[in-house]
Amino acid sequence: MSVASTSESGRHSKRGRGRVVMLVDNAVNGDSRVQKAARSMADAGWDVVLLGQSPDRDRHRWTIGAAEVRLVPVVMTLAKRRRDYRRVVIPRLFAYRRGGIAQHRRQWVKAWRADLLARRSAEGRRFLVRRTAARILARWVGFRHRQLALVEGRRNPDSLPERLRTAMWRALLGDRCWRRLEPYLWDYEFAFGPVVDALEPDLIHANDFRMIGVGARAVHRARGRGRSVRLVWDAHEYLPGIKPRAGYRRWMPAHVAHEREYGRCADAVVTVSQSLAELLYKEHRLPRLPAVVLNAPGGGPPADRAGEPVPDLRELCGIDAGTPLLVYSGALAPQRGLATLIEALPQLPGAHAALVVPAPDGWVVRKVLDHAADLGVADRVHPLPYVPHWQIVPFLASADIGVIPIHHWPNHELALITKFMEYAHARLPIVVSDVRTMAAEVRETGQGEVFRAEDTADFVRAARAVLDDPAAYRKAYDRPGLLERWTWETQADILDGLYGRLLATPAEATAVAVVPQEDTEERDETEPGDPAGATAT
Repeated sequence: MSVASTSESGRHSKRGRGRVVMLVDNAVNGDSRVQKAARSMADAGWDVVLLGQSPDRDRHRWTIGAAEVRLVPVVMTLAKRRRDYRRVVIPRLFAYRRGGIAQHRRQWVKAWRADLLARRSAEGRRFLVRRTAARILARWVGFRHRQLALVEGRRNPDSLPERLRTAMWRALLGDRCWRRLEPYLWDYEFAFGPVVDALEPDLIHANDFRMIGVGARAVHRARGRGRSVRLVWDAHEYLPGIKPRAGYRRWMPAHVAHEREYGRCADAVVTVSQSLAELLYKEHRLPRLPAVVLNAPGGGPPADRAGEPVPDLRELCGIDAGTPLLVYSGALAPQRGLATLIEALPQLPGAHAALVVPAPDGWVVRKVLDHAADLGVADRVHPLPYVPHWQIVPFLASADIGVIPIHHWPNHELALITKFMEYAHARLPIVVSDVRTMAAEVRETGQGEVFRAEDTADFVRAARAVLDDPAAYRKAYDRPGLLERWTWETQADILDGLYGRLLATPAEATAVAVVPQEDTEERDETEPGDPAGATAT
């Protein structure tokens, strides 16, 4: 893969069956779904340009097969709230500086007063003077601490004024409230919009909830100029089912409103599971059920990387073929359940755990390793980096068990995640928590064991059962047709057929009109299903 800074204004003549512009709010590398979609659609004859978000201020360009990838810088000017730029009308001149000095001073005064009380009988009259001075100082320190609390309150996104502000904008603006609550979504429009317009696509494939607005507005502008453009929305997950970052109450209602405003503008919707398709159909009142395109394994390497050897998982862990090896592959977050795996190791003598994660040297991994050290098993935990998506199946194949210890969250219940299908193609027995869809699949096929989520003892039971007779579980993969339905080639045919049908039909025949929300009747507001506050899992 070659990467180079480049101008986004360069335009090339359309070729093939029509130009497809794909939009994604990441840097493409590490997102196997969009990489496979771009390459396979280009191989099918579409003129594909994949626009992603640059990790820096530079523009980058490379190719994935016959698909062109461009990374666009996004300057997050509107990510900061307007009130953060305002001057304080009455400056908090006496507030302590941030950084812990306020708490230090309060504790110091408490220590002084405690010392005085202990020496009261010995000091007599001198004690009264010292006690008075200590009281005055305590009140002064308390006053300065309260001033700091007022300053901090202005910055607290979960304060009462912020909660009232969120409720007010939701009541006043309905689905348009994101413009006030999370206006940073406009920053994607300012970065991507002009590039999309210059490319003059026939079809826009918008991935996930941030890009649907960019795609819908681009379609609206193109149709205003007399061009027929189709919009596909690829919903990777159930937005209200994301576990948000604690303390950001406005994030969820704002993003749900943004998705609801633009989701029905799509000519077609694609998603990752039948359960999620049914949810989206109901919640967005879509004219038809979304198509299901699994993020299944498949797709070979680019021509310039075809000969690269696959790393040896056991060699990287420093263990031999006879050592029991459990592998976890995926992102790291508390709800992913890594604590269950680590806490099980003391009860699985001799077993090792490989963690194939995006940032093996990151702070989250360090916390996991600290936990392992406390349990005396740090030498049996091996953080390893991701490998390219075309190498992941053979890379994982030398393990004994693929583990999916995720907790119960709405998104976790709805689909077979990518790693589930990768473990299956690697012919690994799977130990999975009792989240609905994956647990049902494992029980039906016999390809692994199910345990109660967040229950370490039950995880140990499941892992021991597999380690005692792994061949019995691997036999499930001999079932005719089981693995064939979990291949990217099958999914690519679905996506290619969808593109073909959309561009074979005039836009007016199937499209939901793309119009500004201000000109439409406001839809009913629904409360997001997740109570906690904002990061995607």
